[in-house]
Amino acid sequence: MSEYAETPRTSLADGPPGTAPAGRALTVADVLALPVLAAGRPEVVAGATRLDRPVRWVHITELTDPASFLKGGELVLTTGMPLPEDPAGVRRYVDELADIGAAALVIELVRRYHRPPAPLIQACRVRGLPLVTLAEDVNFLEVTQVVHTLILGSQADAVRRTQRIHEAFTALTLRGAGPEDVVRAAAQMSGRTVVLENLVHQALLCEPSGSTVDEALTGWERRSRAAHHGPADRTAHPEVTGPDVSGPKATRPEVIGPEVTGPEGWLVAPVEYQGELWGRVAMLPPPGPSAVFGPQDVTVLERTAMALTIARLIHATPWERTAHRSALRDLAEQRHRSPADARARLAALGLPVEGTVFLAVLMDTRAPVDGTGLEARLSHELRTTGTAALVGTLAPTRLGVLLALRPSQPWRSTVERLGRSALEVDPCAVVSIGSEVMDLAHTARSFREASRVAEATRPGRPLPAGRSYSELSDIGLRRLLYALREDTRIQEYAERQLGRLVDHDVRHGTELLSTLRHYLDAAGSKTGAARLGGLSRETVYQRLRTIERLLDCDLESGERRTGLHVALTALDVLRDGGAAT
Repeated sequence: MSEYAETPRTSLADGPPGTAPAGRALTVADVLALPVLAAGRPEVVAGATRLDRPVRWVHITELTDPASFLKGGELVLTTGMPLPEDPAGVRRYVDELADIGAAALVIELVRRYHRPPAPLIQACRVRGLPLVTLAEDVNFLEVTQVVHTLILGSQADAVRRTQRIHEAFTALTLRGAGPEDVVRAAAQMSGRTVVLENLVHQALLCEPSGSTVDEALTGWERRSRAAHHGPADRTAHPEVTGPDVSGPKATRPEVIGPEVTGPEGWLVAPVEYQGELWGRVAMLPPPGPSAVFGPQDVTVLERTAMALTIARLIHATPWERTAHRSALRDLAEQRHRSPADARARLAALGLPVEGTVFLAVLMDTRAPVDGTGLEARLSHELRTTGTAALVGTLAPTRLGVLLALRPSQPWRSTVERLGRSALEVDPCAVVSIGSEVMDLAHTARSFREASRVAEATRPGRPLPAGRSYSELSDIGLRRLLYALREDTRIQEYAERQLGRLVDHDVRHGTELLSTLRHYLDAAGSKTGAARLGGLSRETVYQRLRTIERLLDCDLESGERRTGLHVALTALDVLRDGGAAT
């Protein structure tokens, strides 16, 4: 067995020629994959797990103390000629390179050595310094020229990319972009999922990239608290600048810029409002051990936090309220990609989604909701009573509420309080509810039902005693026809059934329509019709015969009377706008 057989080796000669991806610094692995070095059949004999170290420069040396000429981040190339003979000298040589922060040591096995000395391997393993051997002669000057060209080109590209990032966020700020636009731009520029949260760890906005809302937000509060209080694995993200957060601390310092934090390695930046910390914006790494954040990601998050701070000053509406509005609209219109996404999003907003009864409540006002203060009032009332709910405007004159209640929690008293508050703000407000649903995926149905109730309710109509709202069971024939009053088929039906009778009354000054109404209200009783109209029975008989002649029908037919009753009710609704509904 060879003296360094226990050291794992990684062959790179077969790898494709590589350069650093856009937005990331050139690494040791990238350099070893270049054809100019691959020709030397490189082998990693120590530090194979640290090939993701960035390479700042390439340095050729044949000195016994090369560290005195380095600044850190250099790939050191040597033929091995100056390497000390004694193990202690070798350890000192490696220690000096490791202390200065050299990226890696590359030794050519052509002139002095034909196999790497065991003390050198051991010393590099102890200090975690990548040691690479070259089996063939390599032109070090050519390596330097190629790598330096790539580094300088990469730096120029990075400057251009940074400039584009600054220009993009400046444009967003100048046009007064809201938080949704800012977070979306950050996700698009970085290719990472970006989440905006407040100080109580509620995710207000999530723009997924390469993942789903469900994957990004499931267990959000727990994960966010761990990220805020727990140390990060800095070795997984060596390219990120900022304070070191590894290791235990008695107290956590105030975050002053983007930093990698938590067990998942989130890149997090603070968002301020009027000089105080308001929340945080987090960039999530994609799954996988190779996920790292580069300088471009840090720049994107810095500008994101800055743009959000400015947007918070420009847009007066609290972002929690904006998040509720957006979530409500997506639920009511079924715009979520999946039920799992909807559950994760609402749970991240702090709403219970398991073992919960959901109920949709709609409030339609005469004036725009934003000018009534109703949204803020109801939100405050619900928070005060500890009732979980989303509150937000769905349309200029429509406010929506989604109650999330425990199965044992009565909902009528809660809805009654909300309804009375709405009527105090606008006495002609229409408060309507849908039916209870046990699954968040079915809340759209509850909203549709509440909307149908609202359509069938005339503003200002008398409400049932002790009730400030309307529900599905309140919709009778008159309210159903009121909801359909703009349908031309209803108008045509009323005219077809009663038009000739109305025309006769207009031309001859008769009251046949009133007599028909009394007859129908009396359930086909001629005596009852005479009593309701204050007429003699003979007069009622005569008028009913005239009605049968004009309408060419038999009033003794129950089906015919039903049709005329529907037509007469529709005519009333069309004439008075449903005043009796």
